[in-house]
Amino acid sequence: MWLKLVIIALLLFIVFNLFRALFTMLRSDPGTVRMSQFLGKRVLFSALVLVLILLAMATGIITPNPRPY
Repeated sequence: MWLKLVIIALLLFIVFNLFRALFTMLRSDPGTVRMSQFLGKRVLFSALVLVLILLAMATGIITPNPRPY
């Protein structure tokens, strides 16, 4: 249960950083934080979610669906 909550929180943080990059791009003030920092955080947390899911599958915490149809 805690793993699902952590993954959901990370996914929400990814979407939050995506929208922050969008608003930074639309505002385009030269003195603000660069858009690439927000996009870099999004990529970092996306990779973290992927590694977390793979580790949970490898340790048996979660199991994949054997029949996807």
